[in-house]
Amino acid sequence: MADENGIGRSESRLASMDSVESRWVFQDDDDDDDDSLMDDDDDDEHSQLRRGGGLDSEEEDEEDTAEQRLIRTGPRIDSFDVEALEIPSAHRNDYFYEELGVGRRIILAFQTLGVVFGDVGTSPLYTFHVIFNKAPVNGEEDVIGALSLVLYTLILIPLVKYVLVVLWANDDGEGGTFALYSLICRHAKVNLLPNQLPSDARISSFRLKVPSAELERSLKIKERLETSPHLKRMLLMLVLAGTSMLIADGVVTPAMSVMSAVGGLKVGVTSIKQEQVVMISVAFLVILFSVQKFGTSKVGLVVGPALFIWFCSLAAIGIYNLVKYDSSVLRAFNPVHIYYFFKRNSTKAWRALGGCLLCATGSEAMFADLCYFSVRSVQLTFVFLVLPCLLLGYLGQAAYLMEHYSDDLAEHAFYSSVPSGAFWPVFLIANLAALIASRAMTTATFSCIKQSTALGCFPRLKIIHTSRKFMGQIYIPVINWFLLVVCLVLVCSISSITEIGNAYGIAELGVMTTTTILVTIVMLLIWQINIIIVLSFLVIFLGIELVFFSSVLGGVEDGSWIILVFAVVMFFVMLVWNYGSKLKYETEVKKKLSMDLVRELGPNLGTIRAPGIGLIYNELVKGIPAIFGHFLTTLPAIHSMIIFVCIKYVPVPVVPQGERFLFRRVCPKSYHIFRCIARYGYKDIRKENHQAFEQLLIESLEKFIRREAQERSLESDGDDDTDYEDDYSSTGVLIAPNGSLYSLGVPLLGEYKDTSKPISEASTSEEAKIGYPTDSASDAEQSLERELSFIHKAKESGVVYLLGHGDIRARKDSWFIKKLVINYFYAFLRKNCRRGIANLSVPHSHLMQVGMTYMV
Repeated sequence: MADENGIGRSESRLASMDSVESRWVFQDDDDDDDDSLMDDDDDDEHSQLRRGGGLDSEEEDEEDTAEQRLIRTGPRIDSFDVEALEIPSAHRNDYFYEELGVGRRIILAFQTLGVVFGDVGTSPLYTFHVIFNKAPVNGEEDVIGALSLVLYTLILIPLVKYVLVVLWANDDGEGGTFALYSLICRHAKVNLLPNQLPSDARISSFRLKVPSAELERSLKIKERLETSPHLKRMLLMLVLAGTSMLIADGVVTPAMSVMSAVGGLKVGVTSIKQEQVVMISVAFLVILFSVQKFGTSKVGLVVGPALFIWFCSLAAIGIYNLVKYDSSVLRAFNPVHIYYFFKRNSTKAWRALGGCLLCATGSEAMFADLCYFSVRSVQLTFVFLVLPCLLLGYLGQAAYLMEHYSDDLAEHAFYSSVPSGAFWPVFLIANLAALIASRAMTTATFSCIKQSTALGCFPRLKIIHTSRKFMGQIYIPVINWFLLVVCLVLVCSISSITEIGNAYGIAELGVMTTTTILVTIVMLLIWQINIIIVLSFLVIFLGIELVFFSSVLGGVEDGSWIILVFAVVMFFVMLVWNYGSKLKYETEVKKKLSMDLVRELGPNLGTIRAPGIGLIYNELVKGIPAIFGHFLTTLPAIHSMIIFVCIKYVPVPVVPQGERFLFRRVCPKSYHIFRCIARYGYKDIRKENHQAFEQLLIESLEKFIRREAQERSLESDGDDDTDYEDDYSSTGVLIAPNGSLYSLGVPLLGEYKDTSKPISEASTSEEAKIGYPTDSASDAEQSLERELSFIHKAKESGVVYLLGHGDIRARKDSWFIKKLVINYFYAFLRKNCRRGIANLSVPHSHLMQVGMTYMV
């Protein structure tokens, strides 16, 4: 079935190519170059000639182009696109989690408790504390009203919004704001970095859902997003804002969880002061962040049973209090008590909303930590274990407060409701649970930063993969210690649980609001569901979150502004990095070398070709980078084989190994220059060392050359004017799976003079102009063997990595703000971030570096 679907997708894509309108182009030797057909598409001059206004251009340049004439061409096929169609898709183990045994499922459930639900599980420690600090209890009805508010917040936000809706908006198992952004980028070209290629959609993990003809709304939204630069920027700003709030959440979550748990000492030991609570919390936080490096699987498996005991304790204490004190609190399931609560307390009730939101903290962690576990395991664990235990825990606290609703007891509602004989065991379990809960947003922060780095929105950092089985489980040392420092500053400067809780609400609501808007776009663009459902989701949840947000912003002057400042700093870092990276890429595109210049240099490139392979790393997916010209003018010799290697991240979680590399020729065959695009998903592990990378690259190049030779052989059957020595002579066709015929060029590109008679492209080498050799199978085999032998000899001579460090500087006439951002902020980030070559562990003896500075 999977194979049939794969064939269907290929046929539909080829059919769509076949339906492309024919184009008018100038017939010119230089323009027939395969690389210029693709690489010069970004040049205004060439793109103007290739669009519909060709006749007007001919009239304007009539004197200079007397020998040029317009010809009708078939649909242009990029060699990357056709090569991508021929790559066999790797087997996708989409149902890995569903195929696990019973024992493995139980272990996975324990890990889920320890990683995903620790944050929301410890919310009973502080929720009523913050609520009743802002709206003091004046009677039993206030307790019932606050409880009703908590119950329905739990039901609406974690259960309905996240578990039933948002978790299904994952990007092939990845959650978080950048996963949603990647999903949207895959279905609409909204990424500001102009490095998209049609061949990216051939990756098997793309799984595009083409908008149906009945739902034109999706097509209109897609077109609107793709054609509006302002909407693209607004979408990126929204994602960056949500990500910065998520990182801030990773700071305030440990502070809140640990401080509230340790604060129970003031109930058990009356002589404990707040300063001592702060010092103990600092010690716990240092221990917490120190064990983060041991990985999610190991730590999650160890602490999973502890969280299970914690949830069982919550349920047991709740049932005990319901039976002993007042079971009438079950009336809180009637939402009318929320109305009465606001009627009695008005402004105080509105301020208490910020504390009520704390019962739903950790909801975003369920989505952001989704990469560690399956959707089904998270949903089942929450519905059948976490939610019932939380409800019983809050009901038990309310039952206790019905008879003990003094302000002092309300501030420590949880610990006060614990039976005296079980206080110290529960205290120990609560502190252990708080330490575990603090890891939930920390691991979510790691995942989100890795996603943003791959999509070009965060400086590159060292990433350690902590599990061989689950590649999404990572640890980022720099971020870990950075979060620890900021967390300690927050705890020492704001010692009040109420103020930290307000900061907690600000960070949590920022992420929730971003998720609501992005999921709404996913519903409209990808899911294509009824507009009534979409509007209902948007109005209900965005309305609720904005009301909560207005409450927490009212207390920002108390000290929670610190977390806002931290979020703004992280937003600025991501914005500067994205702006600088985009500006650098666009500048390199403008400065790329002309194909005419390279051809004029000849096969020796105007220098000596020394034995060996030179891998020139660059970020361009099209054209010859300007850094190559810098190498030619700086070095006395260049390698006999040149491969332009572009490490490109595509908006998918994983690119199968069999679909990793795409190749094409640059210049005629005698130049021995190739372009390679190494494609990675934002979840992929780049653990291969330089030797393994070289081996994979050379093997993929050999496969490309063999496939090209087979296609040449197919072209030459019955045709006497094919030149195997000149890569730029091609007259055959490609037969697609759906029976469509496509012209083959270099290596899979060509143009038609008319609908029945193909034309041959003019050769660029002097030898090819003398005449064409006789075509035969033996000549083709000899040509193939000669080239493969050349590659082997070049590989034996050694592989050298030619790195060009292209820095950018603002021009003197630029605005002051641009100079400040580019020359100082972006330059500082680029200087201190991790170089891309570090992932390959290339020894210094194999490196050659040349620097260039672009004025932007």
